[in-house]
Amino acid sequence: LSLSLPLSVSLSLSLSRAKRSGPEFAEFGVNGWTGVTGMDADASEDRGSLLDAHRQGRSEFRWNRDEGRGNNRQGEPRLTSSTFALTGDSAHNHAVVYWSGQNSSVILILTKLYDFHIGSVTESTLWRSTDYGSTYERMNDKVGSKTVLSYLYVCPTNKRKIMVLTDPEFESSVLISSDEGASYQKYRLTFYVLSLLFHPTEEDWALAYSHDQKLYSSVDFGRKWQLIHEHVTPNRFYWSVSGLDKDPDLVHMEAHTPDGNVQYVTCKAQMCTEANRNYPFPGYIDISSLVVQDDYIFIQVPTSGRATYYVSYKRESFIQTKLPKYSLPKDLHIVSTDEKQVFAAVQEWNQNDTYNLYLSDTRGIYFTLAMENVKTTRGIGGNQMLDLYEVAGIKGMLIANMRQDNQVKTYITYNKGRDWRLLQAPAADMDGNDIHCILPFCSLHLQLQMSENPYLSGTISTKSSAPGIIVATGNIGAELSYNNVGMFISSDAGNSWRQIFEEEHNMWFLDKGGALVAVKQPSVPTSDLWVSFDEGRQWTQHSFSPVPLFVDGVLVEAGAENQIMTFFGHFNQRSEWQLIKIDYKSIYSRKCTEEDYQTWHLHNQGEPCVMGQKQIYMKRRPGNYCMLGKDYSRILSAESCICRAHDFECDYGYERRGDGNCRPAFWFNPSTVSRSCSQGQNYLNSTGYRKVVLNNCTKGVKEMYTARKQQCPKRPPKGLLLTTKDGKLTANLGSNMTFLVHLDEGDSLQTNIQLDFGDGTAVSYSNLSWTEEGIKHIYKSAGIFRVTALAENTLGYDTTTLFLHVTCPVEHVQLLTPFVVIRNKEVNITAVVLPSHSRTVTYFWWLGNNTEPVITLDGSISYTFPTEGMHTITVQVAAANTILQDTKAIAVKEFFKSLLLSFSPNLDEFNPDIPEWRQDVGRVIKKALLQEQLLVAVFPGVPTAAELFLLPHKNQSEGKKKSEEELVQVSDKIVSALNQNLVEFELKPGVRVIVYNTQLTLAPLVDSNPRHSSSAMLMLLSVVFLGLAVFLIYKFKRKIPWINIYAEVNQEKEQEMIGSVDEEKSHKIVQQLDLMLVVGQSEH
Repeated sequence: LSLSLPLSVSLSLSLSRAKRSGPEFAEFGVNGWTGVTGMDADASEDRGSLLDAHRQGRSEFRWNRDEGRGNNRQGEPRLTSSTFALTGDSAHNHAVVYWSGQNSSVILILTKLYDFHIGSVTESTLWRSTDYGSTYERMNDKVGSKTVLSYLYVCPTNKRKIMVLTDPEFESSVLISSDEGASYQKYRLTFYVLSLLFHPTEEDWALAYSHDQKLYSSVDFGRKWQLIHEHVTPNRFYWSVSGLDKDPDLVHMEAHTPDGNVQYVTCKAQMCTEANRNYPFPGYIDISSLVVQDDYIFIQVPTSGRATYYVSYKRESFIQTKLPKYSLPKDLHIVSTDEKQVFAAVQEWNQNDTYNLYLSDTRGIYFTLAMENVKTTRGIGGNQMLDLYEVAGIKGMLIANMRQDNQVKTYITYNKGRDWRLLQAPAADMDGNDIHCILPFCSLHLQLQMSENPYLSGTISTKSSAPGIIVATGNIGAELSYNNVGMFISSDAGNSWRQIFEEEHNMWFLDKGGALVAVKQPSVPTSDLWVSFDEGRQWTQHSFSPVPLFVDGVLVEAGAENQIMTFFGHFNQRSEWQLIKIDYKSIYSRKCTEEDYQTWHLHNQGEPCVMGQKQIYMKRRPGNYCMLGKDYSRILSAESCICRAHDFECDYGYERRGDGNCRPAFWFNPSTVSRSCSQGQNYLNSTGYRKVVLNNCTKGVKEMYTARKQQCPKRPPKGLLLTTKDGKLTANLGSNMTFLVHLDEGDSLQTNIQLDFGDGTAVSYSNLSWTEEGIKHIYKSAGIFRVTALAENTLGYDTTTLFLHVTCPVEHVQLLTPFVVIRNKEVNITAVVLPSHSRTVTYFWWLGNNTEPVITLDGSISYTFPTEGMHTITVQVAAANTILQDTKAIAVKEFFKSLLLSFSPNLDEFNPDIPEWRQDVGRVIKKALLQEQLLVAVFPGVPTAAELFLLPHKNQSEGKKKSEEELVQVSDKIVSALNQNLVEFELKPGVRVIVYNTQLTLAPLVDSNPRHSSSAMLMLLSVVFLGLAVFLIYKFKRKIPWINIYAEVNQEKEQEMIGSVDEEKSHKIVQQLDLMLVVGQSEH
């Protein structure tokens, strides 16, 4: 989980969006930029979302155009520039540049010599300019001639205040300035600062993180520091958020406990003793998972196998996030949270180099799919980067690169991912030649590379003060390519595009976006820049240096009323640092007047309603060389539109079908009501749609699509879940054990909760809300305790049980049982433990409704079920300090019939091979057959297969013979339907799955009659030999696809597990190691 892009490739949960520790500067090396920790003003909004590192692929279209376009015309104004060399610093291989940009003329530059052999800075020089970079003064005498400086930090709320850190190899000190670096005071530190985080509103408050994982706070701008907490996770500490946290000095952090667990901790910066600490989440969390961002707090909790994410909205209680049931994320990153919803990128169980894009509701709980298979690439430093770009200045507008059939294509959306379309390529090239590029076979594709250097533009640029203008590197063809690329511009928010350069350029917006400036990529030296006043239609060339310069970065519009750019770079690897100040005021003839503007209507392919409103902007007329000025406003008017279908997206649990309507996914039950819905209250019953967040449409279909308010129904409790705080089934004697109770459905305020600890003590709560912090209990004796939770109200009850071992450890267990057995016939039940143990494992068996376990040292047990119905078997395996539990359900009948099922191959593409999926598919098959008295067991693995069990009715009063005849009739009908391919179901929109019968004849009727024909005896003997072969296969631990199992039992031999397949298929039968799910109605 990561909170913003670029995404961390290591992701178990690495969240990184907080604006932290960053000195507000860019850092550059002799061969170019080497790192960055912060930026000025609106620099971040012009950056793209992700970086493409590998430039390869096919190009479907080539340009042939000579270099050099648009020379200076006679009489046009020229730029005024001056150059300053940082003499004496030619050996310094790093430079840090800072310019506050708030009408300040001060620029600070820190150059340093970093010795890679010893890993520290050995020399440094601090430079300061007070005239926008025309001249610089060496400041080493002001900070101490022998002082070696390593980092420069500027207070974001008062940029006159500056902290400079010394290199700890020489001394650990901080130099503080309150006059924009004119003078400094030095203060000794007792720790080595790795990073700083300033308070968002209080200019003197700061957090410092040390090399030994300690977090400190200062309330006097670094003069004195106080320890907050030890063992804090790097980059997982946050200041309070104004308007949400009651205390402005509250600190959120992720800290380690002495036993190695991780907790979410909050406390005041100057009062963080143990007594003053709070733990907002009751359990432990995963390391590097805490993120505090805008209205939301995110964590991930440690679970076995699957990731579980929780969110707190506006500091309310944590609630588990809800992705579509089978998204099964193995990696999740939060892209943004700043538009009253959460954008998340999820790498699902079947993805490797792509992510799916999800959008949440306002509370950040329920996520719906916005786009599949968004491309990722590996960026500088190994970070995995997502090809997604949020266009500045127009809400709801995104550009993404999606992988489709081994090709990557660029798509654009104007309604936050509800609808996507390809980009229309330019109609002509730069020479006016027609380009024959027909959608959808050919389109324009853009590189969505975010520059990690905030003073280089990356491959795509937009600016909030210039809505509708998009400049990007791209290519024309069938797919995205990194060969034969050019620069393209759109002046109408992506509806149409023009090519402006044949090579890659860095692009910046001047004068609030009224003009564009372009410079070639820094891989080659240049002395020219290009300026356009008509949104890229014409460009004029200007020279800014007599000698070509390797441009390491550009500072643009640092002073809003001082039209100055600063280029910094070097002539060659051995030259001194060069700073070139460019005053571009001379290129303007005057300030703009009302006659210089024209209106522009935002639209989407002619549709004037975008995000539910008609927006009209003012733009400078092309070619007018006038200055916009600080009072310039782009938006002229915005008028709400009548709501239509495209203003609504599918709600959670719903999917858009081919006809454009949203219908429930196969796994979703629309009638489910949240447990927080209490009697007498109201809830919103979804129509299957929800309005796109921040969409401003009114009336129209709004009422039809909006969720309807209904009274909460009276509901019995259902889905009661009992767990321990740490998720384990073991406890040390005398330790404080915390139990967590969760209820899926029911009235939480009207439901009584009782918890029996199994040691003679119990507690009771009048409603579920009292148990949110967990139920604590201390066991005073060792043993295995049956802990039972009961949820009860006037309409019913639900119970759940866990068996707690107060002394002992455990590992992995699988319970192998038949699906259906015969009443009063002995059945073998086996627990397979991996890795294998030799008589060091204790097996605890709960059979049927027995409350006390049968304890064995053998992994197999025999049992006879005396009554018909659905019975459960639970086994726990204890070894060392680990306990594992598994439960299976068995149908007990007098007789039954079965047959094997297979499916059309398209089902395998959507098979995540987990029990819940098999259970849901089995339920869908059963529903398709319209039969109540049957069980469907879907086998693990692929190809997907299943076994269908035909069971007699519960009412046997009409005689067994008649029931058997009815089974035969039903089975004949099912086989006929299967053979005619009449049984099918829809897995998701556009995916229909056909169910087949994989055997020619139905398996023989199995009953409790002791008679056996000669053919039955032959089958039994063959099964014995087959069982021996399967046992040997298991001993050699070969990978085993699947086996269908049911039992025909006699009284002389132990039951064997056999599959009902024909001779042609028998060579495919192998032992099933995975747990099989039985789906069907209980027989009681």
